Amino acid sequence: MSRLDDLSTVWLSVAWFAALYIVAAVIYVVVFALATGRRAQAFKAVSPGLLPPMGLLFALLVGFLVAQVWNDAERAELAVDREASALRSVDLLTASFPGEPQMRMRVLLRRHIEEAANREWPAMAEGNATLTVVPTALNEALRLAVTLTPRTEGQKTAQREIVASLQDALDARRQRIIVSESSVNWVKWTAVILVAALTLLAIAFVQSDNRLTAAISLWLFASAVACALVLIAAQDRPFDGEFRVRPDVLQEVEPAKP
Repeated sequence: MSRLDDLSTVWLSVAWFAALYIVAAVIYVVVFALATGRRAQAFKAVSPGLLPPMGLLFALLVGFLVAQVWNDAERAELAVDREASALRSVDLLTASFPGEPQMRMRVLLRRHIEEAANREWPAMAEGNATLTVVPTALNEALRLAVTLTPRTEGQKTAQREIVASLQDALDARRQRIIVSESSVNWVKWTAVILVAALTLLAIAFVQSDNRLTAAISLWLFASAVACALVLIAAQDRPFDGEFRVRPDVLQEVEPAKP
């Protein structure tokens, strides 16, 4: 599915609709070519009552997959928002330590955001991001925060909050990398596509005595299946594709250069 993920929504739709229409056409041709003599009677004997449970099974599978991709997208957005909020808090709190500490902290925050946007995001889009890579700038910022020398009660409070915010940012980064590895695996894709194909086959059997009705029924269900699969494929990976989570929120809180 990785090649399909690289397509725009328009071309993704074209690919899935074309694939489903081809499958439906092949089923139509094969079933009506075989629908002669005893086979025609056997095809027609397939109960129409079989279609509702098969359609329901397909709907349930699609529902589970849609819930997964939407949940992953929401978790990704929450992780990025949380990381941005934590970094913004650090930037504001370092004003309590004017001079070299504040300047150094802001440089580290800028470096972390730039590395996240330019290096981690492409890696997450490809599913190659890993927690084994240490966020150097963020770790240095945490060490700097711990070594600050507060002179007033306000600075002591600010130091505690800075350390807590940096730890929160580190945890949020871990969460977005974990979510970036989530996708609909091949077993789930195979199951939903196979159930859709079997349902198309059952429709062709039930309508095997009427070519026009069979063609219309197959076209309608194939179109519905294509719509559902496009919906899933367009958001399969939260950090990839046209509707991916972008680093815009992080870049918005990037401290300005002096």
